[in-house]
Amino acid sequence: MSTAALTGLLDYLYGTLTPSNMRWVAEHLIERAAKEEHTPKPYTMDEINTMLDVAEEEIAAGLGTPDEEMWDELDVELARQK
Repeated sequence: MSTAALTGLLDYLYGTLTPSNMRWVAEHLIERAAKEEHTPKPYTMDEINTMLDVAEEEIAAGLGTPDEEMWDELDVELARQK
């Protein structure tokens, strides 16, 4: 779900649900999340080194986005959301 869609949904819910209904939704979301296995598996050093090697190869090939450009895009997105 995109950030804009999620923000719209949250705005809608805040505007339409009573506090007790919001509490009910939150309790059920927490209960469902507790049932799901989302424990992240830590990376091994070999996996980290492989990811770094791939990233370095992509940078050497001119792929990817420079960090300055990414920060600029983030600033624009955050300003748009305010």
